[in-house]
Amino acid sequence: MYKANVNCSVLKEYLDFLIQQELVEEKTVGKKRIVFAVSEKGIKVLKYFRELKVMLPVTEDGKTRLPAVLY
Repeated sequence: MYKANVNCSVLKEYLDFLIQQELVEEKTVGKKRIVFAVSEKGIKVLKYFRELKVMLPVTEDGKTRLPAVLY
């Protein structure tokens, strides 16, 4: 949370959204400790996102570069 420079309430909103979408799971470890883990569905989404990112690379100016095959 601190390294990402995200405040607690914003992080809670993001986690709630990811849990509702079943991309992240909340687990209790021991008596009190709660941890968050990427679900199987979340792993699939990350995999597809990485594939899409390779297929449609975005430059620093925000414009999409089309692969040479599409020209």
